[in-house]
Amino acid sequence: MIRMDEIWFSTQPLDMRAGMDTVMAQVVRAFGYIKPHCAYLFCSKRGHRMKVLVHDGLGIWLCARRLEQGKFHWAQVHPGESTLNKF
Repeated sequence: MIRMDEIWFSTQPLDMRAGMDTVMAQVVRAFGYIKPHCAYLFCSKRGHRMKVLVHDGLGIWLCARRLEQGKFHWAQVHPGESTLNKF
C-alpha cells in the first residue's frame, strides 16, 4: 500500500505530452520541492486525460489515465479566487 498524506489538484491544465521532468518542474515551481507521500494531479485542457505525480517516500511515479468517453470533473478557478482544500 502506498501511503498518501496529501493530494494536490492543479488549477492549470497540463500539456499531456509532458514527461516526468516537465511535471516535476511544474510541482517544484509551485511548491519549492516535491513532498514525500504526496500526489499531484493534473488534467488536460479538454478534461479527458489526467496525469498523477506520486512521491511514495522511496521514489517518484508518473501515472497517466485517458478516458474513452466523458471527462474528468475538475474544479474551476475564477480570477481572484484562491481557495484550496486539503484532502
